Amino acid sequence: MKEEDRAILEQNFQAKIDNDIRIEPNDWMPDAYRETLIRQISQHAHSEIVGMLPEGNWITRAPNLRRKAVLLAKVQDEAGHGLYLYSATETLGADREDTIDDLHSGKAKYSSIFNYPTLSWADMGAIGWLVDGAAIMNQVPLCRCSYGPYARAMVRVCKEESFHQRQGFEIMMTLAKGSPEQKAMAQDALNRFWWPALMMFGPNDAESKHTAQSMKWKIKRHTNDELRQQFVDVTVPQAELIGLTVPDPDLKFNEQTGHYEYGEINWDEFWQVVKGNGPCNKERVDARRKAKEDGLWVREAATAYAAKKKLRKQAS
Repeated sequence: MKEEDRAILEQNFQAKIDNDIRIEPNDWMPDAYRETLIRQISQHAHSEIVGMLPEGNWITRAPNLRRKAVLLAKVQDEAGHGLYLYSATETLGADREDTIDDLHSGKAKYSSIFNYPTLSWADMGAIGWLVDGAAIMNQVPLCRCSYGPYARAMVRVCKEESFHQRQGFEIMMTLAKGSPEQKAMAQDALNRFWWPALMMFGPNDAESKHTAQSMKWKIKRHTNDELRQQFVDVTVPQAELIGLTVPDPDLKFNEQTGHYEYGEINWDEFWQVVKGNGPCNKERVDARRKAKEDGLWVREAATAYAAKKKLRKQAS
């Protein structure tokens, strides 16, 4: 393709973006836009699937049948989110199995939060309240993403995540209003998940490699730090409402800005987890790799059945 022709295509593409016209799978798009979306959406899908593991750990140990049923439904929701998102990557020409293999090889990343262990039932509350709460902050703007299939998938995902967040907050509220031991359990979960939840939004804006271009393409609508600030402003009053203390001695409300000021995030810890050196990185990837290997016979049988059925149809 001639340079001048490509330049015209890129101008027309950006004009559609600027006018909030959705880009669809058959539309022309720059290779870098396609690659950025494949990276982001596949990593989002991986996060949903890997995120089932710490919660699945507590299905058999939930305190009563209602809690068990709700947690089971939530884990099923996360599996569905992963399927929506893997399907969205396929509309960009990506091969689903290749993206999953990238996860298993360590080439592809997923949300750093899921590399922390769930040590008590209260962690199910902390994950729902904090982790899904942070996810909603990230994902609601994605409903207006410039790429159509991703934006439409996020509408349903966000509706379900809102239930997950409320379920988590209800667990924490119940524990906080319970016995001293139950309140201590809730506080301990908040202590352990608060800072990893803030890390979920990614590196600060000065160190983010992708934010500027993603915002120009309207894949993202807000910077990492903007979303992180929104999360803090919403979540701190919720903690105060149920009598829990956010584990940040530097936290204070600024009357002039109308925002909470918070302490410095441990970025060394963040990058160690992202690079695969977190508490549960190896355990999480090994579990997903084993799931694929153990399910190989099912996929082979389904493929063989589909091929046989197709031959029969052709013969008739």
